Amino acid sequence: MRKLINVTMIAIFGLSTIIAGEIKGRVKYIGKPPKSKRIRMDADPVCAASHRDAAKAESFIVDSEGNMANVIVYLKGVKYTGKAPTSEVIIDQNGCVYSPHVMGVQAGQPVKILNSDATMHNIHGLPKVNKEFNFGMPKSLKEKTVTFNKAEDVFVIKCDVHPWMKSYTQVFDHPYFAVSGSDGTFNISNVPDGTYEAIAWQEKFGSKRVMTQNVTVKGGDAELNFNFERDRKSVV
Repeated sequence: MRKLINVTMIAIFGLSTIIAGEIKGRVKYIGKPPKSKRIRMDADPVCAASHRDAAKAESFIVDSEGNMANVIVYLKGVKYTGKAPTSEVIIDQNGCVYSPHVMGVQAGQPVKILNSDATMHNIHGLPKVNKEFNFGMPKSLKEKTVTFNKAEDVFVIKCDVHPWMKSYTQVFDHPYFAVSGSDGTFNISNVPDGTYEAIAWQEKFGSKRVMTQNVTVKGGDAELNFNFERDRKSVV
């Protein structure tokens, strides 16, 4: 009887491995990217002193090979009945910039906001579906936690004290999303077999110029790549 149970468990675990795959890919920019803009932090000596070299805007990060960072890639219309993670997503105010600059979080998952700077920040979240928040974080207040309870498209979190400080957050009702790294790569894990509509969002291209394509996961890994390209009529 014990052997039968063990065999059954192996079969079940083997099946779950087969029907849940991983989507791997890379985001690239085709063409000559715009030059990174310098962030002027002279208004706050603490901010200015926190950078040995001039701080650069993170709204458009592309390396020498065209790999594009800070792109949210996610699956649309996925049915998910699991619970939100209890592990915290962390966003830090460090060097008077937000880190990460772009992030995804599940609805109901706690978001811990840190202040690693020896200066006053005012963190102002501007969601439209979830509750807006706006509170000061003096250098003595090192952390605060917020939660977004509903799925929502990308919205801005900014600092009202330092106008250059902005970050972008999207809230999901499932875990099938990722943000591309500095090399443009991303991984979306534990995706059930099926065909999905995949979306890629980049800050400068915005919600009106997201990229979409279908991806099929069947018994293992699937590859998904996005190439952003400047529209001749638009300015990135």
